[in-house]
Amino acid sequence: MLIKQIKYFQAVVRCQNFTEAAEECYISQSAISQQIQALERELGVKLLERKKRKFFLTPAGEFFYKKSLVLVNDFDHLWAETIQIAKGAVHDLAIGYLKYYRGNELRQSIAEFRVKYPEVALQTLDGAHEELYEFLRTGKADIVISDLRRTPSNQYVNYYLTKKKFYAELAVQNSLAELAVVTMADLKNLPCIIVSSKEEEAHEESFYREYIGVKSDFVFADSLEEAHLMVVSGKGFMPLEFIQEPTDKELVVRHIPIIWNGKPVCREYYAFWRVDAVKNYMENFAVLLKKNFLAEACNKAF
Repeated sequence: MLIKQIKYFQAVVRCQNFTEAAEECYISQSAISQQIQALERELGVKLLERKKRKFFLTPAGEFFYKKSLVLVNDFDHLWAETIQIAKGAVHDLAIGYLKYYRGNELRQSIAEFRVKYPEVALQTLDGAHEELYEFLRTGKADIVISDLRRTPSNQYVNYYLTKKKFYAELAVQNSLAELAVVTMADLKNLPCIIVSSKEEEAHEESFYREYIGVKSDFVFADSLEEAHLMVVSGKGFMPLEFIQEPTDKELVVRHIPIIWNGKPVCREYYAFWRVDAVKNYMENFAVLLKKNFLAEACNKAF
């Protein structure tokens, strides 16, 4: 119980808000307040000074917070290693994701998974669609987050996550950035910038030509950051997906919805894992992913 109280205290300090800390810890605001008061009674010192709706760390509280971060980290490692020794094996989960993926859903899901299953060691791998399929086929990855490009196979679980709309990222200096929507015919004279490894360039080019009807030449980047810089440099446009229309707070690029035959072009994302997989954590992780994709969509919708 003491270690939980310390974690609650850390959450309050980190969030600077009792309500947000309670939501992060999945308990009520009154319960987290009671637990911190119990921790203070156990220590016999005040950790927080409460003034109306605000609070401040006491000198003792500041000292305790900094030292407790090391303590909790050590405890979590001790807990995980003890469980691994007791079970006689180290559990791990290798997660593959598209290298051009952008968003908070994966990070949030990993953070929540670590809290729920501290005994599982996580590994992440990025790659193009075909690379991820190969990771899954050979067992290098246990679960992958990718788009559906093949007819679903009964050898794999195809777990639907979300649908994202395609946008063309353009430099603000480009006159097409003033349009409300764009088609591939509008973009025919601009190279299409894609994030891909050398080995997967042909597969990616074929997909974008067939799926969203790209008519121009392709330029390939090794990373998403490199692709963004290429856009800003005026070397072409980059197709990107968002759940809801981006706010375009940036001053150097614009994101214009891509349409085909009068309808938005979208990409569906799935989590895939082998039906005959021995491990038991893939569906647990996929459920967290779907929850966070839905939460992201709801947050952006409002």
